[in-house]
Amino acid sequence: MFRLTQYMRELVEPTPIRHRRGAGPVKPVVIWNLTRRCNLRCRHCYTTSADVSFPGELSTDQAKGVMKDLKNFGIPALILSGGEPMSRPDFFDLAEYARALDFRYLALSTNGTKIIDSAAERVADLGFDYVGISIDGVGAKNDWFRGVDGAYVAALHGLRECKKRDVKVGLRFTITGDNAHMLDDMLDLCDSEGVDKFYLSHLVYAGRGDKHRGDDAEHARTRHAMDTLIDRAWSAVAEGKPSEIVTGNNDADAVYFLNWVRRNFDEQRAAHVEAHLEAWGGNSSGLGVANIDPLGQVHPDTYWSDYTVGNVKQATFSALWTGDDPMLATLRQRPRPLKGRCRACTFKQVCGGNTRIRALQVSGDPWAEDPACYLSNAEIGLDDEEFADRLKVTPFRGKSHDPAHRFF
Repeated sequence: MFRLTQYMRELVEPTPIRHRRGAGPVKPVVIWNLTRRCNLRCRHCYTTSADVSFPGELSTDQAKGVMKDLKNFGIPALILSGGEPMSRPDFFDLAEYARALDFRYLALSTNGTKIIDSAAERVADLGFDYVGISIDGVGAKNDWFRGVDGAYVAALHGLRECKKRDVKVGLRFTITGDNAHMLDDMLDLCDSEGVDKFYLSHLVYAGRGDKHRGDDAEHARTRHAMDTLIDRAWSAVAEGKPSEIVTGNNDADAVYFLNWVRRNFDEQRAAHVEAHLEAWGGNSSGLGVANIDPLGQVHPDTYWSDYTVGNVKQATFSALWTGDDPMLATLRQRPRPLKGRCRACTFKQVCGGNTRIRALQVSGDPWAEDPACYLSNAEIGLDDEEFADRLKVTPFRGKSHDPAHRFF
């Protein structure tokens, strides 16, 4: 996750660079798909969920055992996801157990449609540190994406129920060519509803998202979306607003932002931001983030369903994560053994090589260049003509947007 607003604030209120300390594997944020069951049928679902029971999911006792191991291992955050996690009959039992274990950060990732009546009260009483609700357009557009009429109204109701109870809530939006034109509307919705965080997710080619990779926003649209987010984030920071904008699943966003900083600020502040971004390090699959799927299989992140480190039914998560798995070992290398433009990129230390699962899905090679990197050769420190021929890529010819210049 790229925390745009956080790094934007470094321009006006600099903080010390925080580097990783200590030896051994990083304790990861764990995103746990508690169930594959879901009451919606989203076009871009990475778990290909449906509103049916799936065999083999962890029992209540097995899930609680995993939670205890995660707590003892010292993970920094646990995110309960799905499918729709609230579709699991024992969801509140598991959530209450997780809260009793006192994880440092406990979050709920949901479509929001089930946060109603007594369920809304229980979500609030549990004291989730954050509830993320997915909405992929306004009105009928969201319902088309999510496959169920009325999904937008129900999700918006769930969002309001959270806000009414002082629960920190965020809105997640997966951008594709079909809904990119609604980005401003989504940001306006956040402002009008008092949403604490807006999360823009780039499409990842996994599950039904892989089938719909043709719907991925073109590079020019992605650039325009980033310009819009930078514009909004800077306005919020300049006005002292607490709202937060983050992006996910395309770590090239950090490089795009850094180039914006270099154009608009002095060298000292640009260097400070770059140092923070290098300390962050970009893509963290297999290092700072991990996934447990509904069957108990452990993956480098939520989109790597085809690669399994092991299963928590047979071994503890902590043992699997600290073992000698070859893919995890390679993902943790810095730099990674990248190829193509990603290998030649000047900013590998910022983006970490971006999203490896997209490279794998398109080329069959997890170390190939990420096809969703929307930066031109010049923007990643390469000479267009020399490297276009050498790396056999087409130079980016799209128009660069820069609406933020008016702030300076």
